[in-house]
Amino acid sequence: MFSKIGPVPTHRYIWIDSTYTHQQPVGFIEAMWVGLTAIPGRAWGINVILRDGGALYRNIPPHAVAFSANPEPIWTIQHAQLWDCYSYGFSTLQNPILRSLSVRTKIKDSLYLGEYLFSTTHLHDGWSDAVEQDKEFIFIRLDNDRLTIQPTNKVAFIDASFILPTLSPLKTQSITHSCEE
Repeated sequence: MFSKIGPVPTHRYIWIDSTYTHQQPVGFIEAMWVGLTAIPGRAWGINVILRDGGALYRNIPPHAVAFSANPEPIWTIQHAQLWDCYSYGFSTLQNPILRSLSVRTKIKDSLYLGEYLFSTTHLHDGWSDAVEQDKEFIFIRLDNDRLTIQPTNKVAFIDASFILPTLSPLKTQSITHSCEE
């Protein structure tokens, strides 16, 4: 478990919109993604080491992240993340079964394809303790070279060797199960 700041499961080389990091922006710059910051009521903060100079720069908003120097030009915070963080405490997981699996996600009424990177979940707060409010955040590298962070109910995994292309309507969990009474 991490409190406010923690590492990502594996570092990644990314590009950052220098509008968010420099007094004189120069477009997208190279960086190494090394961590996350979780502050309640805010989007996830992306923590990087800048290639130029080696500065550790924290709390870059997720819509400033790209996976190439020329990503989708119009990308807002609402494209990058659906729900704000709701706790300082969180945990990260890179599920080895899901690692690099293709995903489909719906953002603002548009379908996007991408690749699973890792998941996070908040801990030790009222929302995580409520079955109908608990969320897992899935970090996805989209085919348009942008980052999005979506809850599980907005993501479908693609595996042609196992998963059928249709999906029956699912319900949200609302009951806590316990084997002891």
